Amino acid sequence: MFNQVSEVTDALCGQQYIASDEISTTVFLAEKMGKPVLAEGPAGVGKTELAKAWAGATDRELIRLQCYEGLDESKALYEWEYSKQMLYTQLLRDKISEVMGQARTLSEAADRLANEENVFFSMRFLLPRPLLRALMSDKPTVLLIDEIDRADAEFEAFLLEILSDFQVSVPELGTMKARVQPMVVLTSNNTRELSEALKRRALYLYIDYPTPESELNIVKMRVPNVSHTVARQCVEVVQRLRQLDLKKSPSVAETVDWAKALVAINAKHLDEKTLNDTLAVILKHESDIQRARRALSGGSRTREVGLR
Repeated sequence: MFNQVSEVTDALCGQQYIASDEISTTVFLAEKMGKPVLAEGPAGVGKTELAKAWAGATDRELIRLQCYEGLDESKALYEWEYSKQMLYTQLLRDKISEVMGQARTLSEAADRLANEENVFFSMRFLLPRPLLRALMSDKPTVLLIDEIDRADAEFEAFLLEILSDFQVSVPELGTMKARVQPMVVLTSNNTRELSEALKRRALYLYIDYPTPESELNIVKMRVPNVSHTVARQCVEVVQRLRQLDLKKSPSVAETVDWAKALVAINAKHLDEKTLNDTLAVILKHESDIQRARRALSGGSRTREVGLR
């Protein structure tokens, strides 16, 4: 779809996603090579948003699989609709005499019954989960496998067949190959090391916190009614807070939320009172809030952060 990297940048910008040259180049190569993208980096830097923007920019459906500990292939791939199967069982019970009545031998009767049993495990009773939905889709899709590092290593290994050949084996139905190959984005917050086998199958992309200039552009794009002064002060404070040893550093999304909150209270600039009243918008732990207040107010001997 894209003929050059700059087109990727423009298309993502149209989805309110400001992409670095590295991000745009990786997306461009993924499109050309048909390779998955593995995006790693701190939480809240825009990895998930990249998949959403990519889908929007290319008019693809976004199919999302949220990973978690204990996720297995039955929850990610498919399951059988047991309620429908039970209903079919009742119908078969009512019709069993008709099904078996014309059989001339016991062997023929067994074959007739086996044919009916095969219906239990057919597409009519199959409930596709995100992975199979992406493979079965007749339209182009972006498959987001979010926070793959939270899933177990066994599930990661299960993904290798899908990421290599874009097909999956369903024991009752055989091998199912993608009708239209999806573009795949895997995200990781680096909570555990991913396997080399998984990394080999993907284009690797590390997304870090944006530069002050980029973050300012993001805030002004997402909150167009914020003043330049307030947006600049928000970004300056957030950039400094990320230098502290916090339990959770503020994400880009939280910077945007903070700017929206300041617009909502009609703040003209970020003074100390406004800062203290709204700090909980960007910090989610009381210990972080107290540490930030001491640093920002200059109350500690070592003044780590300060307002200008």
